[in-house]
Amino acid sequence: MKVLLTGASGFLGGKLCLALLAEGYSVRALVRRSSDLSSLRPRDGGAELAHGLELVYGDITDLESLVKACDGCEALFHVAALVEPWLPDPSRFYSVNVGGLENVLKAFAKTETMKKLIYTSSYFAIGPTNGSIADEKQMHHGKSFCTEYEKSKFLADGIALKAAESGVPIVILYPGVIYGSGKLTAGNVLARILIERFNWRLPGYIGKGHDISSFCHVDDVVNGHIAALRKGKLGERYLLTGQNASFVQIFDMAATITKTSKPLFHIPLGLIEIYGWILVFFSRITGTLPLISYPTVRVLRCQWAYSCEKARRELGYNPRSLEEGLNEMLSWLKSLKQIKY
Repeated sequence: MKVLLTGASGFLGGKLCLALLAEGYSVRALVRRSSDLSSLRPRDGGAELAHGLELVYGDITDLESLVKACDGCEALFHVAALVEPWLPDPSRFYSVNVGGLENVLKAFAKTETMKKLIYTSSYFAIGPTNGSIADEKQMHHGKSFCTEYEKSKFLADGIALKAAESGVPIVILYPGVIYGSGKLTAGNVLARILIERFNWRLPGYIGKGHDISSFCHVDDVVNGHIAALRKGKLGERYLLTGQNASFVQIFDMAATITKTSKPLFHIPLGLIEIYGWILVFFSRITGTLPLISYPTVRVLRCQWAYSCEKARRELGYNPRSLEEGLNEMLSWLKSLKQIKY
C-alpha cells in the first residue's frame, strides 16, 4: 500500500515515516524544500534518506501541491501541524492547523485511489479535565483556551468530525504529551524541560504538582497510528495517551532513574508566568521563540488527564510506563551530552 505522510520531517512524523517503511509500506512524504530531513535518515545514522522513501515538495497550505502529492496513494496520514505554545503571529496556527486540514480533506476527496485518512489531532482538542479522567466522549467546551494552538486544534477537530459525519473515511487520533528520543522540537517539550532541569536552569519543581497531563512515548504513538490504519474504525476518535502525571512526579522519577538529588523547592506558577512574559518580550526583539511563555503557564494551571482504554481495546494500543519511557529518553539525552548525571 502506498501512503502519503504530511509532517514527515517533524518529531512524530519522522518516527512514523521510518516505522511505516519498516512495516513494508510504500511512503511518499510531503515536505517543504526548507525542511530539516534529519529525522528521515535510517536509525543507524546513515547520511542517505531511508531506503524506499519518496519525497514530494509542497505544503499543506498549498492545495495544488497536496493534490499532486495524493495522486496514486491509498491512505493519507495527516500529521503536519504547527506545534508551539506561543507565536508572535497567531494567525499562522489557523492557516496551518485549520486551513491545512481543510486542504487535506479537499485533496483527499479529489483522489480516487484514497481509501482512508488518519488525522493526528491533539489532546488539546478534547479539552481540559480538571479533576476527572476523560475519554473520547468528552467534547471541548469551546468557551476559553489556554493557547492559540489549543483553539486551532479545537476548530480543526470540529472540521474533522463534520467530515466523518458526511462519510469521509477518517480516523481521528488524539495523542497526549509526546516525548522520547528524536528531534528536540516544541513537540518534544518534556525532553526540553528535562534539559533545563539537569543543567540547573530550572532548579526547582514547576508548581505544586497539580498540573496533571497524560504522557505518551513517541514510539507507542507511532504504533497507534499504524494500528489505526489497519484496524481503526471509520469516523471514530481514539486517545493515544499514556500515564497521567505531574511535573513534580516526573522530576522525582527522573531523579530516581539518574540517582541524582530531587529539587529542594517549588517554583510558584505565578513566578514562572512572569518569567514567561519576560521571555516573550525578548522573543519579539530577537525573533527566537521562548521555551516558556505565559500561555504555557495557563496550560499548567489546568489538568489534562485521559484514558486510552478505547485505543487499547480496538487498536491494541499498549503504552509503556512513564518510568520506562523516561529511562530511554534520559539515556538518549545523556548520549547527546544534553544532560549529565
